[in-house]
Amino acid sequence: MMRFAPIQHDPATLARYGDLFAACFPGTTKFTPDYLAWLYVANPDGAAVGYDAWDGERLAAHYVCVPARAWVEGAEVRVLLSLNTATHPDYQGKGLFTKLAAMTYDAGAQAGFDGVYGVANANSTPGFVRKLGFQLVRPLEARIGIGALRHAPKAPAQALSFERSWSPQALAWRCANPHNPVWQRSKGARRQFHAAAFGLRLPAYAELDGATPPAAPAPAKALSPLRLFIGLAPDASARYWNYASIPLRLRPSPLNLIYRSFVPRVAQLDAARIQFSFLDFDAY
Repeated sequence: MMRFAPIQHDPATLARYGDLFAACFPGTTKFTPDYLAWLYVANPDGAAVGYDAWDGERLAAHYVCVPARAWVEGAEVRVLLSLNTATHPDYQGKGLFTKLAAMTYDAGAQAGFDGVYGVANANSTPGFVRKLGFQLVRPLEARIGIGALRHAPKAPAQALSFERSWSPQALAWRCANPHNPVWQRSKGARRQFHAAAFGLRLPAYAELDGATPPAAPAPAKALSPLRLFIGLAPDASARYWNYASIPLRLRPSPLNLIYRSFVPRVAQLDAARIQFSFLDFDAY
């Protein structure tokens, strides 16, 4: 009989998760012990939340979200970021992911999280929406441009429908991703962040207000003037004149922002008032 249990964070169980990812995604080198310990345990916003399915002593499926803080419709709240899911090939097609996700969201709501967000590709989005009650908020912009983002002054976070709230500790953790470090530097009143994307020299690029304290000393790594922006800016301030949209046919997988609220205060996010970048999810 299948047994469902909350995820564990000890090194031996993290190694079991790595073995499952290797079985589900052959050739993937991302899920090392260091990476899983960084993602599941070291996050200053809290340890990972999720559920496992066990067939006796065999790990059949695994689903995880990581805690974060965000501004959601004027309130700074705790949210979950939907991330890793894996079902062993021998157990696929049995609905295990849906069961694990539902249990994870119930546990998150009981623990005081306001909701869960994620970035889903075209194939997985319908399942999140139809089976798990997510809102398809908006497809992410994918643009290539030169230099800084030329947006109009952004509204305060309290006026947005959604924006991650990055503490210095959380930013330091995010930049320390052992699979793909995030580099940063100060530029005028903004801080610029970049990470390798798609194995190319074209960096994924984001900016935060300079009022945010530095997460760590800016490393001496050159930032290419040609940059990739994947994210969203509020409609009222979005100006993309120096960043051209990548045609859908050229994107490896168009990405969608999805959200499910756990509280009656927020039924849905307003797609026109979203601030979002590659920093806010784990694509790179």
